[in-house]
Amino acid sequence: MSPKTIKITYWILTVVFALFMLMDGGAGVVKEKTGQEVMKHLGYPIYIMVITGAFKILGAIAILQNKYKTIKEWAFAGFAINFIGAFASRAFVGDPIGLLVLPLVMLTIIFVVYYFWKKFETIKTI
Repeated sequence: MSPKTIKITYWILTVVFALFMLMDGGAGVVKEKTGQEVMKHLGYPIYIMVITGAFKILGAIAILQNKYKTIKEWAFAGFAINFIGAFASRAFVGDPIGLLVLPLVMLTIIFVVYYFWKKFETIKTI
């Protein structure tokens, strides 16, 4: 894969993922009604939406920047933990397989974004 292809792929995936996390985080911060229903279904208090929503917004910002690599690594880890936790929460309450798939898809996407970030970092130093 050419360096230009890696750079373009990295930025497209990163921006799209960050936009999704910004929207999801914003919905959590304002305690969107559908999110409240999901939290009740999973057995979590509603206020957790504000906490996780704020962290999703901060994580999206961290992933978009390239100056502070350690913070970016922690943001990737936080998103991975979030998606694994979402999968486990849904599995523990007995949700159908269709609802278990989305957190796994998002986990896969974050791993792909991370992979391309590492490739992008490698070509930047060359």
